Amino acid sequence: MRTFWMALGLTFLAVGLLGAVLPVLPTTPFLLVAAACFARSSPRLHRWLLDHPLFGPPIRDWEESGAIRPRAKALAVTMMAAVFLISLWAGLGTRILIAQGVLMAIGAAFVLSRPSGPPR
Repeated sequence: MRTFWMALGLTFLAVGLLGAVLPVLPTTPFLLVAAACFARSSPRLHRWLLDHPLFGPPIRDWEESGAIRPRAKALAVTMMAAVFLISLWAGLGTRILIAQGVLMAIGAAFVLSRPSGPPR
C-alpha cells in the first residue's frame, strides 16, 4: 500500500509542478493531495514539501488549520470568474454554462468559507 501512496504522491507532485508553470493549471490543490499521499508513504518527501520555501506555507496552513490565505482566495475566485467569462464569450451551450456556473459557485463558496490564515 505504501508503494501505491508513493506513486500517487509523485503523480500529483508532477501535476502540481506543471501547474506552477502553466497558467491554467492550479498548483496548490495538487500539492495538497501529494502531501497527503506522502504523509502515508514517505515522511521524507512530506517534510520536503512542508519545508519548501514556496510550496510549504500554503500546505502547512491547510494541514494545520484548513486555512487558505486571502491572496490565494482572491486569485482562485478571480480565475473562476475569468474562465466563466471566457466561456460566455466563446458561446458555450446554456447547459454547459449552467453546470459550470453552479460548480464554480460551489467551489468559490468553499474557498471563501475557509479560514484566512492560521490561528494566531
